[in-house]
Amino acid sequence: MINGRRRMSILRLLFIMCAMNLVFFLNESIAWPESFDYRIGPHDILNIFVWREPDLTQDVTVMADGKISFPLIGDITAQGHTVNELKEKVAAALKKFITAPEVTVIVRESRSQRIYTLGKLNAPGPYPLEPNMTVLQALSTAGGFTEWADTKAILVIRRGKGKEIQHRFNYKEFISGKRVEQNIILKANDTIVVP
Repeated sequence: MINGRRRMSILRLLFIMCAMNLVFFLNESIAWPESFDYRIGPHDILNIFVWREPDLTQDVTVMADGKISFPLIGDITAQGHTVNELKEKVAAALKKFITAPEVTVIVRESRSQRIYTLGKLNAPGPYPLEPNMTVLQALSTAGGFTEWADTKAILVIRRGKGKEIQHRFNYKEFISGKRVEQNIILKANDTIVVP
């Protein structure tokens, strides 16, 4: 039989372990997944966390020239890098001032990567590209369809390597379980047109 004091100690330990797992899970879910391979761009807001260095932990905005300004190391190029690449770059630069710096970079707010929605939607316009955002999620973000929308003839227009590719999305087919592969993952600057 476990006495009251020991039971409380075990419960505290379990609570601390659960809290640590939750913090780890939240940090992992906030950060952009590696598979998404998000490239940082101008105006993105990043959180740079340096373990055991509260004066260095801060939110920074990527300037129009693609650089960030960070204490001790000054300006450093962030544009075009993934969060892991920038983490390595910041850690390497901080080694001149801190022994074995442990750095975490999180995209707090994506302002450089957008998708565009237009046509018969309740709230068409540009929206931030979320990690692994699909056509269906973008349509939902744009408020869904207006009354006379042709949900069978939706177009996703993607530009790349000097050419334009059009993907068709038939909402009615998709929600009935047919051709689910047409709900593609969007890329930056994709445009969704609902006739």
